[in-house]
Amino acid sequence: MEPRAGALLVASPELVDPNFADAVVLLLDVGDDGALGVVLNHPSMVLVAEALTDWRDLVAEPGVLFRGGPVSTDGALAVARLADPEDEPVGFKTTFADIGLLDLDSPLELVEGGLADLRIFAGYSGWGAEQLSAEIAEGSWYVVPATAADLFREDTTTLRADVLRRQPGELAWVSTRPADPLMN
Repeated sequence: MEPRAGALLVASPELVDPNFADAVVLLLDVGDDGALGVVLNHPSMVLVAEALTDWRDLVAEPGVLFRGGPVSTDGALAVARLADPEDEPVGFKTTFADIGLLDLDSPLELVEGGLADLRIFAGYSGWGAEQLSAEIAEGSWYVVPATAADLFREDTTTLRADVLRRQPGELAWVSTRPADPLMN
């Protein structure tokens, strides 16, 4: 599968960058200039209620900020799913299907009721032109389709294994591969 908005990047055991150990990254934008995504399975200990008080009642459980990646970790990026795909609230920009980015400067009263799910990420993951293609070619990432359930699940501890397990063929076997196959 080619990387595109809406695809998942699943870290292979060969990926040694500690920012992406066992990561599942949702790609939000892929173009000639590079790619942008957020790590779905790295929750932080910071409550949204403490960091972005106004959004505390709209975020999906567990109600914490997620570490979206190593880039711009002092900023927040919100990924949301529309309640009604025909009715986009102010500040929402569709990236694929009914999923998009929400501007956190949008007036809360204009957003409430328009979203089915919301998750807020501290930072994001980014790749320059051809960088992601090179990492995929070297075997650092598996590119697989996402489901809506992947994006907003409450418990993300088994997300990587669950995503790999549902893939066809030999890729499903990777879900049980130890980090060091010699230890098997």
